[in-house]
Amino acid sequence: MAEFCLGLALLLLLMIVAGLVRVLRGPTAADRMLATQLFGTTGVAILLLLGQAFAAPALWDAALVFALLAAVAAVAFVRRVGTSEHARREDNRGD
Repeated sequence: MAEFCLGLALLLLLMIVAGLVRVLRGPTAADRMLATQLFGTTGVAILLLLGQAFAAPALWDAALVFALLAAVAAVAFVRRVGTSEHARREDNRGD
């Protein structure tokens, strides 16, 4: 079972490398943010698989912390982009 979990973790790590292309090339900030959210989700899955493979509950705790941080990062991004979009609309109304 441990070998299976390690194999899946390696596959997920390769998916992160593939997602890095979208972060570097993504045409919009939203595309880049979605790719980084993918990194967060995949990182949590990798930590859970490694925790299962090595019977290390500390990795499960770290996965929970990363999941919370990914959610906070998504909210911060939406607030930042939403504020700049709102300001841009207000500027266009004044013209």
